[in-house]
Amino acid sequence: MNLKDKKVLVVGLGKSGMAAYELLKKMGALVSLYDGNKDIKFEPVDVPLYLGDLPEEMFTGFDCAVFSPGVPLDIPAARYLIHNRVPVIGEIELAWLMERGQVMGITGTNGKTTTTTLTGEIMRAYNQKTFVVGNIGNPYTKEVLKSDKDSVTVAEISSFQLETIDTFAPKVSAVLNITPDHLNRHGTMENYIDAKISITKNQGADQLCVLNYEDEVLRERARHMRCRTLFFSSQRKLSQGMYKDESGNLVMAEDGRVILNQKETRLPGDHNAENIMAALMMVFEMGVPEELAAEVVRNFQPVEHRVEFVKSVNGVDYYNDSKGTNPDAAIKGIQSMDRPTVLIGGGYDKGGDFSEWIRSFDGRVKRLLLLGATRERIAKNAKDCGFTDFQFVDTLEEAVSTASELAAAGDAVLLSPACASWDMFDSYEQRGNMFKELVNGLE
Repeated sequence: MNLKDKKVLVVGLGKSGMAAYELLKKMGALVSLYDGNKDIKFEPVDVPLYLGDLPEEMFTGFDCAVFSPGVPLDIPAARYLIHNRVPVIGEIELAWLMERGQVMGITGTNGKTTTTTLTGEIMRAYNQKTFVVGNIGNPYTKEVLKSDKDSVTVAEISSFQLETIDTFAPKVSAVLNITPDHLNRHGTMENYIDAKISITKNQGADQLCVLNYEDEVLRERARHMRCRTLFFSSQRKLSQGMYKDESGNLVMAEDGRVILNQKETRLPGDHNAENIMAALMMVFEMGVPEELAAEVVRNFQPVEHRVEFVKSVNGVDYYNDSKGTNPDAAIKGIQSMDRPTVLIGGGYDKGGDFSEWIRSFDGRVKRLLLLGATRERIAKNAKDCGFTDFQFVDTLEEAVSTASELAAAGDAVLLSPACASWDMFDSYEQRGNMFKELVNGLE
């Protein structure tokens, strides 16, 4: 798509939108900016800026619109543009149009950031010209002009970003798992599944998608994919792909070759075994030697805000799992605990059900401290599941203080909210950083 002298509307002025705007300027596009927040603090000197609720006629005359992932496609501006056959793409698609190297794409409900970071570190050890972009916090459009025929881009891609791809086709992709999330945005589970699976829609027979065999949805959807598919499993031996055996070995299924043992890494739990296997299978497809990949995995440090050890205070270990923003992710967090745990949960309501999370406590949780917009609903789910060891707190400060009083030496305190942060915080990072500050202030 040649956008020189084309009239392009950028919708949403967050990090992705601003990176798209900068790229479009370099491409010679005639850019206009729009954000529904009329109070946004930004004053461009070279392009028109439109804010707030605007009449439909304002959106006429554009050749293309680039939507930020946080902006849903059911807002009036989007409906009007689509109705008038104006191409509506996202920041990922815009960058892809400029891409000159090879791309690896990773999606899934949980594990994306760990898998993307690990994949990026392995690829960078093999090829210094590696860029890690996307939902991980580094906009693809910010890096793409650095790409060339020898470069590799490793992209973490959310369901929001996948809604607005058109021709995006990674050389190798991974779908780690699909469990209910963002239903307030997607409307139905089927829509959410379709968004995730769309990472493969433009992949051909010579391209690979790596999938989790333990996800029933992915097993079914794999049968209809046009690309090659390989599975990994943390629960059973496979005849193709990769699996974890009873001893913790990560094994190539075709010939029984052991790549490494999970116990050699700093990434415990079956969910992390799945993340490691997905990363390994992807980088092997890119030609990375097994010995090099295994060595990077052994030395890999866990991602911040994902079951991150913070501090030990009076014999109590504190863990930050603020990135556990949905019940399934939080299940992984609590399953990582091997001792009595005071659990801090609750937050913004994305429309999921918390029953499976409650049932996963399995005797580990000695007290559940609930805060945020979902606390009443979680409490009801807990009672329905027969779990009554919970209490309400009003702030994260109160939660940490109360947890420190309830936990005894040998216990753990885990922040793993099972909810997004947006009712009380700007992001899960802000929530996690505040938790760490509060814990570091304990004596």
